This record gives sequence, structure tokens and C-alpha cells, in this order.
Amino acid sequence: MATLIAPGHFSPNEDAEALHKACKGWGTDEKAVISILAHRNAAQRYEIRLAYEGLYREDLIKRLESELSGDFEKAVYRWILDPTDRYAVLAHVAIKKSETDYNVIVEISCTLSPEELLAVRRAYQLRYKHSLEEDLAAHTTGDIRKLLVALVTTYRYDGGEINAKVAKSEADILHDAIKDKAFNHEEVIRILSTRSKTQLMATFNRYRDDHGISISKNLLDDGADDFQKALHVVIRCLNDPKKYFEKVLRQAIKRAGTDEDALTRVIVTRAERDLKDIKELYYKKNSVHLEHAVAKETSGDYKAFLVTLLGQED
Repeated sequence: MATLIAPGHFSPNEDAEALHKACKGWGTDEKAVISILAHRNAAQRYEIRLAYEGLYREDLIKRLESELSGDFEKAVYRWILDPTDRYAVLAHVAIKKSETDYNVIVEISCTLSPEELLAVRRAYQLRYKHSLEEDLAAHTTGDIRKLLVALVTTYRYDGGEINAKVAKSEADILHDAIKDKAFNHEEVIRILSTRSKTQLMATFNRYRDDHGISISKNLLDDGADDFQKALHVVIRCLNDPKKYFEKVLRQAIKRAGTDEDALTRVIVTRAERDLKDIKELYYKKNSVHLEHAVAKETSGDYKAFLVTLLGQED
């Protein structure tokens, strides 16, 4: 369930006027920006952007970029984008880092539906005049490249059918590969990048039943390299994305110096999806409410914006 609290009825023109007023003159009224945008869903935000452009012949996103700064600006920018555009931007930023942030690419390719992933690839091409897989291949090498390109180019079956024989045989293939430390075996990449999520759940369950340990635990050992870690993220995102995102938030908050990029990414991308469930998992794991942990580790308008998206009312 979502944490976003949005009104059933709203006026895009009134919101556009209020945002224009918030950005006029000396200084920006950040509280007004938060009170409007952090309480509007994707469709409503899109209508506000259209209304703003119609009224003022100006792009609201560009105006906010020029008015806001720091982590707050980055969070608002990512929030106001259409979700498919947002994922395209997140993928591009991850690819262009000095070392490609494969976790973000895996999140996008393994937690979205096939249609959503296809829409992100289209949005990426439109925005950057390259394909996502082209840029990804140009900035990665070896086994990581094979895995990530396979994941972003797949169009998985999205139905509920399961083949128990396939689950058994592919659980054995995965077990043998892990036992032999042949993590980069082409069959491992084929199974993880082409099978439906429902089929993979059956395979992972069969793996646990036959071998007495979950595949994700069996995969990571003390000497795990980047490819093993990437496979681990793939399996976690496919198997239980809510648990995966809870861990991302926990690590972002608990590390020395908060990881604002990860914090912003998870809250902004999950607020309209399943952030309420992730919050509950966080509390079970940490005995602290997520909004309290976020409030403790952040400050100012950035803090106010994030805790509002987390469903905390003023």
C-alpha cells in the first residue's frame, strides 16, 4: 500500500498559481511547495505541470530546479517527473557514475512489470537519444554487462502459471552452479533474466525445500565478488522486493553519513506503490518508525518533504 496522502478532488490551476506564487520574488516558499506536491499523485502532478505551462509559458520542473537546491531539489525533481521518466533518469545517473551502480539497474529491471520496463526503455531513448541497453553495455564489461543487458532487455511472461518440473530442474541447475562457483554460467543468467516472476518464486522455493537453505543466503560467501553481489540483488528484487527495499533504507540510514541518494530513491519511487508495507517491515526489523529514523538523519525542507511522502501529516 502507498503512503502518499492525496486529495480526491483538486484544481490543477489553483495548484499551479500557488506554486508560481511560492517561487516569485525574493526567496522561495518551500513549505508551500511541499504542501502541494507531496500531496499529489502522478496523474495530478502531470496536470499541474500542464496547467503551469499553460498559465505561465514556463516549465514547472525547470522553475523548481532553479529555485530549490541540494537534496531537497533532487528529491522534488525526481518526485515531480512522470514515473517512467523518473526511472529513466535514475538509470542514466546510475550508468554514468564512475562505477555503474548496478543495484539501481537491477531494481528497475526486476521490480517493474514487463510493460513498465518497456515504457522506461522508451522514455530513456526519448530523453537521451540512446537506448538504455546501449549505454549500459558501453559502461559495463564482462559478466556484469551480460547480466544487466539481459535483465533490461527482457520481456517476462507476467501470468501466474507455474511448471513444477521446470522449477525442479532449474533449482538443480542453480544449485550446481553455486556449488561449483560457476556463478557466471550462461544458464544462471538465462533463468534469472527470462523466467516469469511466478515461475522463479517456485524455483526459489524448490531450491530451499531441496537444499535446506535459501538461494540468496547460499549465494553470498565471505569472498563474494561484484557479480555474486549483483546476482544476490537480482534474486532479492525478484523474490521479495519489499524486504529488499527495507534493507536499502536501513543501510542508507545506518551507514556513517546518510546515503541520501538511496533514501530519496526508495521513498520517491515507492510512495505511490508499497511504502506503507515497507514501513511496517522497517519497524519490525528495527523497532523504530521509518519516519522517525528519516527525521533524525535528515534536516530542513528535505526532511519535511520525505516525512510527508512517508505519510506523516504536519
